[in-house]
Amino acid sequence: MKNRLLLLGSLLLFGTVTAFAQGGGNFQRRTVEERVKMVHAKLDSALKLDASKLTEVDSIFAGYYRSQDKLREEMMSSGGQPDFQQMREKMQPLVADRDDKLKKVLTEEQFKKWKDEIEPSMRPQRRQGGGGNR
Repeated sequence: MKNRLLLLGSLLLFGTVTAFAQGGGNFQRRTVEERVKMVHAKLDSALKLDASKLTEVDSIFAGYYRSQDKLREEMMSSGGQPDFQQMREKMQPLVADRDDKLKKVLTEEQFKKWKDEIEPSMRPQRRQGGGGNR
């Protein structure tokens, strides 16, 4: 009996550790300020913008992220989990507006670097693994 309890406890502990190691529902969306700070750091290191331009860019991204969060909340409240394609279609005008504003602040070369190098690195990466079809 003692061995069974020890085995059961060990299995529960192992299962809990494994679940948390894989993300375990511990995901929290970053705040607008945290996301702006990430973009700020990447743009500052890659483009070496002056303080006034960085402030403008921060404002553009803060507005973009607030609009993005508002749209996501609206879609979630109007019927559960929206599909990826629907979400993408509704986000495109927000991205286009953000890019138009960025084009006014950044040079053509800086904007190209943003689109080609920095923006792709900001996208969340999907985890590999899971299924057995490798």
